[in-house]
Amino acid sequence: MSLAGRLALVTGASQGIGRACAVRLASAGAAVAVAARNQEKLDELVNEIKSSGGNAAAFPLDVSDEDQIKSTFKSVLGKFTKIDILVNNAGITRDQLVMRMKRADWDMVLNTNLTSAYCCIQQVIGSMLKQRWGRIINISSIFGQMGQAGQANYAASKAGLIGLTMAIAREVASRSITCNAVAPGFVQTAMTSGLPEDLKQTALKLIPLGRIGTPEDVANAVAFLASDEASYITGHVLNVNGGMLMG
Repeated sequence: MSLAGRLALVTGASQGIGRACAVRLASAGAAVAVAARNQEKLDELVNEIKSSGGNAAAFPLDVSDEDQIKSTFKSVLGKFTKIDILVNNAGITRDQLVMRMKRADWDMVLNTNLTSAYCCIQQVIGSMLKQRWGRIINISSIFGQMGQAGQANYAASKAGLIGLTMAIAREVASRSITCNAVAPGFVQTAMTSGLPEDLKQTALKLIPLGRIGTPEDVANAVAFLASDEASYITGHVLNVNGGMLMG
């Protein structure tokens, strides 16, 4: 699964799944543009990739700001001339029961998790169409498929990513551009590490493989979908959840 000669841009790359995706894509030979809000963590990631013989560059970005998205993608194209692979990973949570959820928390989650993906896709789609090759991979969630109490905003945003994935896949398939989603289940990240231990144990009982997932499990799926080996897969949601959701 060589990605030599490809340029991948990963949002939310400073930690967790995004960081693992950047490392995995680089190990497959892609040059990687890593984008997130935390400059220090991005610089550490770039140094790690370069020390392993890869090529990477950091681009500070708050995906909730459309103007920042436009300027950042312009900077990436200025440095690398193209973007072959886009991984829309950036995401946040603002959990609360719907009856108490503030409109500001709804808007922030939808804007960060869903609207930003649409904005990022707009920035790369023109060049992908021109070169007749591209990979768009949206990181959804098992909770976008089955819902979760207290996460109406998060679940809606992740379900929206699945719909966006299928719509884009239909629009660009004739130009050899694929658009797929990866839906992680319970994965050990900063987002899940703060959950109560009893909740983690309850979740573990629902996973047939009997273990919590790792960011690398998700990154391996992303690397596959980014490769030529996945050229006949589009509009698909690849579940990476240890069997937690079947059917």
